[in-house]
Amino acid sequence: MTELKEKLFSEFPPVSTEEWMAKITADLKGAPFDKKLVWKTGEGFSVNPFYRLEDIEGLKTASSLPGEFPYVRGTKRDNDWRIRQDINVDDFKAANAKALEILQKGVTSLGFHFAGDKVKAENIATLLEGICPEAVELNFKTCPSQTAALITLLAEYLTGKGADVEKCCGTVNYNPFKRPLEKGVLHDGWVEEAAAVLQVARALPGYRTLSVDAGLFSDAGAYLSQELGYALAWGNEIIARLSDAGFSVDEIARKIKFNFGISANYFMEIAKFRAARWLWAEIVAAWEPECACASKMVAHAQTSDWNLTIYDAHVNLLRTQTETMSAALAGVDSITVTPFDSAFRTPDDFSERIARNQQLLLKEECHFDKVVDPSAGSYYIETLTDSLAQVAWNLFLETEDKGGFYAAVKSGEVQNAVNASAVARRKAIATRREILLGTNQYPNFTETAASKIEDACHTCCCTAGADVPALDFSRGASEFEDLRLATERSGKTPKAFMLTIGNLAMRLARSQFSCNFFACAGYRVIDNLGFETVEDGIEAALKAGADIVVLCSSDDEYAEYAPAAFSALAGRAEFVVAGAPACSDDLRAQGITNFINVRSNVLETLKSFNEKLGIQQWN
Repeated sequence: MTELKEKLFSEFPPVSTEEWMAKITADLKGAPFDKKLVWKTGEGFSVNPFYRLEDIEGLKTASSLPGEFPYVRGTKRDNDWRIRQDINVDDFKAANAKALEILQKGVTSLGFHFAGDKVKAENIATLLEGICPEAVELNFKTCPSQTAALITLLAEYLTGKGADVEKCCGTVNYNPFKRPLEKGVLHDGWVEEAAAVLQVARALPGYRTLSVDAGLFSDAGAYLSQELGYALAWGNEIIARLSDAGFSVDEIARKIKFNFGISANYFMEIAKFRAARWLWAEIVAAWEPECACASKMVAHAQTSDWNLTIYDAHVNLLRTQTETMSAALAGVDSITVTPFDSAFRTPDDFSERIARNQQLLLKEECHFDKVVDPSAGSYYIETLTDSLAQVAWNLFLETEDKGGFYAAVKSGEVQNAVNASAVARRKAIATRREILLGTNQYPNFTETAASKIEDACHTCCCTAGADVPALDFSRGASEFEDLRLATERSGKTPKAFMLTIGNLAMRLARSQFSCNFFACAGYRVIDNLGFETVEDGIEAALKAGADIVVLCSSDDEYAEYAPAAFSALAGRAEFVVAGAPACSDDLRAQGITNFINVRSNVLETLKSFNEKLGIQQWN
């Protein structure tokens, strides 16, 4: 085989990086390489358009093996993961029936969420009746103050049923930072609570009870480097405080479970999970545990709520599928797929079934569970892993220098930083630099959604006044959805009429652009093949009852057509020029002020048209 490869490669002489760059520079014809081809990520580093072997030489990520420290390539020798479905429990008997049903449909991990006042022995018994605790991973989430009690009741139930607790696995989620991050309510007594949780958790050796819920940052719109950096600081805070309380590093680390979100940033997400295992292993190793195995991260991943949409909701299936793929390829331990309709209603049987099958498809038909870390050796992903790790590590160190994670939460620094990132991302959505298909680009022109929205809210029983800033969990699509819902609920549907004239290619391109633009606000768009004269177009627009007339032509022709159309319309509808022609200043001097183009802030522009048309913003 070696001889064959040598012979094959001898026919194709190596091409140096300098030669590649020379060719690219020539093809760019003077355009700057950095501006045209280098991706400036929100994560804090740049991504080149191509990578070569020389870019990964000497990287730790490219030299380790699966199951070996620092676990960048995984903590296990296969790539199997648990398929998890969570159940919000109000009726324990009904939740038990649902759990037994979905265990027959591919689920291998169950999650139960219920209020703290429901933590009672009889409820646990009802909930777990007929479920074999050695055969399925069981995960519980309740109010932090009731976590220790829940662990005690669970241990008593399992031993009372004669279960082998050594073979039972799962989590009882103790998250002391949920209220500060979600509600802005501080929880200064968390170390004592965590110590009590750790103490009683000794009865359940296979259960992880100390939670790092980094998915909160993902759902709030954080960049991946923030989610990872703050997750590491969160985990280190737990080790630092509980080791001060007298617990060993080995015991603490083996009880920590990381819960991450998964965004649509496909390759970057693969890199995130690889970097997370690597950096966490280094952090735990620095605490000098007795067993190196304490450095292994256990990670659960859940598809993000932040990029779910109400309009064109079935596109959520595409988003969650690629998100699940990236987490599976990255070697996480378990995955929850959020049902596609969860942004606007309580998921039904169909959407939950589809969510389960999205994972089963990857296992049973695509065989993603058969190959460990298939991205290993990819110049691109190895470089992404290293770059993301460096930025996240710097954020971790900065957080530690400022007193640790909880100190950063108490000061509001974590929340403010994540919220600022979310604002930047929503601005990118408003200007279409970040696309949410069906919402800010290529919307379903005729869809209505107001009637399908259910106002449901599941909250913890522990609420109080805010002490510090909280994370903003508004989804990326929320502002566009409010805009379109305002149009729906106004009782009128504005008409945007395309006055297409002149150059065929340009008028077609600009009418398509403009139709997509105004349909994002729920307007009815009326496209046309073309008019012989401006006057014919204006006459047809007024006959159609147009509220907005959009002139679609070429830049060269706007100097003639725009003033004529504006004059003929005579204020009987809003007048818009599609494009940014060189004559824009001259047109503005004649009173033409509305222009839409690829540089437009789509959201703000459409808000202004709603205001002009008397449509009040809906919240």
